[in-house]
Amino acid sequence: MTDAARGDDREILIRVRGLRNGFGEQIVHDNLDLDVRRGEILGVVGGSGTGKSVLMRSIIGLQTPLDGSVEVFGENTIGREETEAVNIRKRWGILFQGGALFSTLTVSENVQVPLKEFYPGIDQALLEEIAAYKVVMTGLPPEAGPKYPAELSGGMKKRAGLARALALDPELLFLDEPTAGLDPIGAAAFDELTASLSKTLGLTVFLITHDLDTLYAICDRVAVLADKRVIAVGTIPELLALDHPWIQEYFNGPRGRAAVAGPNRPVHEDKRG
Repeated sequence: MTDAARGDDREILIRVRGLRNGFGEQIVHDNLDLDVRRGEILGVVGGSGTGKSVLMRSIIGLQTPLDGSVEVFGENTIGREETEAVNIRKRWGILFQGGALFSTLTVSENVQVPLKEFYPGIDQALLEEIAAYKVVMTGLPPEAGPKYPAELSGGMKKRAGLARALALDPELLFLDEPTAGLDPIGAAAFDELTASLSKTLGLTVFLITHDLDTLYAICDRVAVLADKRVIAVGTIPELLALDHPWIQEYFNGPRGRAAVAGPNRPVHEDKRG
């Protein structure tokens, strides 16, 4: 079922058309299309080598595709000069795999990095105040601010990375495998945090994951990467109605059945109302 058929006329924040990515003779994406709508949490899934992270990097301008177009907030992001892309980059936040924190900076200093980059005139006292607020917002204790990444657990590193991603009060949040490496309780807590922040801050979330519990718990729609493109986008029931072998194996396999059976995850409310 299409978004139009569901009466979904929300603004498209990310529009990808005809995307083609490759490395040497290996083509990762070929004629890939995708829309991400304002206010939704979109889960992106696919088998190993389908280019989930490459797709994200293409959207945020870190990967130059061979062909196709990418628009974010209605503006092209491909091939733009750094100075031209500043106003777009201010409006999104990114949590890379593992948190990608700077090991020589404290948590507070990590959170301050994007603030210093885009607003160099802010005085240090205000920087520290903003950083402290973002740290607490993501569920970390205040005393985590002066700690270094090596002093944090895996889950705390993820939250610190999320605090940095939220430093600029973004409208759009990119999360790359945010629950990878976390135990089930920690992963469930991070899912609940993501859903809560999306709702309270009005965030649109582009979420790469392999975690079926996450998909069932918090995602409005799921985009499936296979055959070098997005083969389907929809709610999980809509995807289950399709007969593509990878979709059936992924969602109806043992882990998929376990997720349906009721993991200890928050029940997601569809924000469409």
